[in-house]
Amino acid sequence: MFNEIKKNEIGKSAVLLALYGNDQSIFPTLLNRLEQLGYRTVTGKVGSMEVQKVVAAIETASKKNGMISEAIYREEHALYHAIMEALHGITRGQVELGNVLRTVGLRFAVVRGNPYVKPEEGEWLAVALYGTIGAPVKGLEHEAIGLGINHL
Repeated sequence: MFNEIKKNEIGKSAVLLALYGNDQSIFPTLLNRLEQLGYRTVTGKVGSMEVQKVVAAIETASKKNGMISEAIYREEHALYHAIMEALHGITRGQVELGNVLRTVGLRFAVVRGNPYVKPEEGEWLAVALYGTIGAPVKGLEHEAIGLGINHL
C-alpha cells in the first residue's frame, strides 16, 4: 500500500504518519516502508490551549527518541522552525491558542532523513500535525493539518 512513497517525499511521509497514527492495521506497514527509505520517525499526541506545550511535547519526544541531539543546538533550532511552520497550518497563520480561546488535540509525526539522491544535500526534518482545533468546548472543534520542513 505504501510502496509508492518515494525517498524525496519526506513531508508526505510525515503527514501519512500523523494521519494513520491510530490505525494499527496500517501504521506498522507505513513505519516499515519509511525505515526502508532510511528515515527515522517519532510519533505522539498532544492536546493543549498553550502553543508552548505543543512545542515542548514534540521537542521532548524527539529528544527522548534520539531524533535530535540536545548537544547540537542547530538540530533543536531546525526542529523548532519545522514545528512552528506546521503550527501555522493548524492555526491558519495566527500561532495563538488559549489567548484567543482555542484548544488543539493533535497527533504529531517527526521524520528525519536525507530525501535527496546526493548525500551532500544533508538531512532534513519534517513535522506533521493532524487533529482538531476549536473553542474549548467538546464537539465544537474541527479538523486541521499542518506541515513544516526544515534542513539540519
